[in-house]
Amino acid sequence: MQVNRRSFLMGSAGAAAGLAFGAGSAVPAFAEDTQLRAMWWGSNDRAKRTLDVAKLYQSKTPGVTLVGESLSGDGYWTKLATQMAGRSIADVFQLEPNTISDYSKRGACLALDEFVPATLKVQSFGADMLKLTTVDGKLYGIGLGLNSFAMFFDTVFFEKAGLPLPTPDLTWDEYAKLAVELTKAGGKEGFAGGPYAARYAYVFDAWLRQRGKSLYKGGALGFTSDDAREWFSYWEDLRKKGGTVAADVQTLDQNTIDTNCLALGKSAIGMAYSNQMIGYQLIIKNKIGITTLPREKKGGPSGHYYRPALIWSVGATTKNGEAAAKFIDFFVNDVEAGKILGVERGVPMSPAVREAILPQLNPTEQETVKYVNLLKDQVGEYPAPAPMGSTQFDQRVLRPLCDELAFERVSPADAATRLIEEGKATIKG
Repeated sequence: MQVNRRSFLMGSAGAAAGLAFGAGSAVPAFAEDTQLRAMWWGSNDRAKRTLDVAKLYQSKTPGVTLVGESLSGDGYWTKLATQMAGRSIADVFQLEPNTISDYSKRGACLALDEFVPATLKVQSFGADMLKLTTVDGKLYGIGLGLNSFAMFFDTVFFEKAGLPLPTPDLTWDEYAKLAVELTKAGGKEGFAGGPYAARYAYVFDAWLRQRGKSLYKGGALGFTSDDAREWFSYWEDLRKKGGTVAADVQTLDQNTIDTNCLALGKSAIGMAYSNQMIGYQLIIKNKIGITTLPREKKGGPSGHYYRPALIWSVGATTKNGEAAAKFIDFFVNDVEAGKILGVERGVPMSPAVREAILPQLNPTEQETVKYVNLLKDQVGEYPAPAPMGSTQFDQRVLRPLCDELAFERVSPADAATRLIEEGKATIKG
């Protein structure tokens, strides 16, 4: 079966393209078959792993057919919005920390408390882990692994350039100088040291946390226009010095691996989530390294916190809540499934699965586990759930504003004013 990076189906008869997991198998079905729809975004590697786990589940669960779809970043949210409007949300769908609060408050997610612990056997995760996917006192999803923000870098490029590899104590001032040196070392048109990361909400959040603030606070924005102006000015100064990729490169980024400037070969550094290192390494020929985001000052707060890398939620419109919960339980607790999934969606939350997969992890996967462990004494408290409207703030306010900024259509001061004004109109608290 061909897997397309943009769209991938795992399905039953009637799907436009795909594979019926139960087709051709000798497994007897129940009198009444249950069909579950699953939807997620991610790389081809993630699609293959998910497909293999779904096939394994079907082989062990007669009478259940899974129909799944993998989409690109922006296409995923458009499809989810369409499903919500039509009251036909996928039975199992993927969210992440920045979106679970928003979508659960919009009524997209089914509360899962009734399935714990009889169906969802997640007690071994620990109470704190379940808090990561709890909104307003209700459990709206199950975390698929732990991760945090990260900075990736092309180690071979650094070695050829004769520059030291970045370390966790790198400051933002030092990063700016390093990025310019990397651009010079590249010596070619269209290549730069790193991304124009003003448009990454999670990097902005870490930067704010290093200064005692945050992206959101109490259901509203947690920063001022002065903070935003300083943030925008930093990236504009760096862009003009040649330390960031050009605006036309950065605007391609849809917060997916294959659209990131590092994966596109346009930069030596990329900023993303730690579990994505596996997907990046599959695309990038040279060995990549991983470290924390730069910080305000040496010895100061990292701005990092542990987060559920990705989350399975159950659609509020499902007619098969119990069956959907059983599939999620299998996904996070079955050892065979865990060996297929590895740490591509983060370090498993189940201690038993984590222990079982450690011996089989390749060097890249081991690096992501080491990174999560490295952060143990540097992470801050997990933030309160993002307010309603946070997804729109990221996608329709921050990113477009940063694109205007990079194309020099607006000044940092004016962009900061607009970010606050448009942000207040978008965030619903």
